[in-house]
Amino acid sequence: MKVLVVYAHPVEDSFAAALRNEVVMALKARGHEVDLCDLYAEGFDPVLSRDERIAYRSVPENRRAIATDVARLQRADGLILVFPSWWYGMPAILKGWFDRIWLPGVAFDFGPGAIRPLLHNLRLFGVVTTTGAPWWFTRLYLGNPSRKVLMRGLARLLPARGIERFWLAHYGIDQSTPGQRQRFLNRVRARVGAIRAG
Repeated sequence: MKVLVVYAHPVEDSFAAALRNEVVMALKARGHEVDLCDLYAEGFDPVLSRDERIAYRSVPENRRAIATDVARLQRADGLILVFPSWWYGMPAILKGWFDRIWLPGVAFDFGPGAIRPLLHNLRLFGVVTTTGAPWWFTRLYLGNPSRKVLMRGLARLLPARGIERFWLAHYGIDQSTPGQRQRFLNRVRARVGAIRAG
């Protein structure tokens, strides 16, 4: 399986980087082909420009400025996002990736009364994330906003059947111990290592 791993964290030795490494190593160990998209390292511009917004519904002109990034998404059989949740959501650079890459004619088409999903190439959609807030605050009080956006909202653009999905979150990372972090790394390794091939 060709898996696009989209990673969003600016610090090279962060726990998010350790999670990214675990995801990539587990995929390769199972024989998957990995395309690592490190948004910060690649200098991805998350800002949807005025011209891009004007051309938003004009297919295929709307992808002219980001054709390479669109091709990476369309070549992938699987997509795994690795990022920290900041202010109860994804980092701005990752939000900008969705704004600029998941376009009409790429991720969806406008239809009468509803949008029509187009990412039929994807057979896997996974998220590996962390939160500073503890699980009870993120899940019970806030209702897990990142999970809702990604696993309910944006996941509507994925195939309705036959797609493998997972959400792995390490809650309360600001107070977690080295042992708790290692256990989460082990959990990520096991889950990603269980992704079915082919």
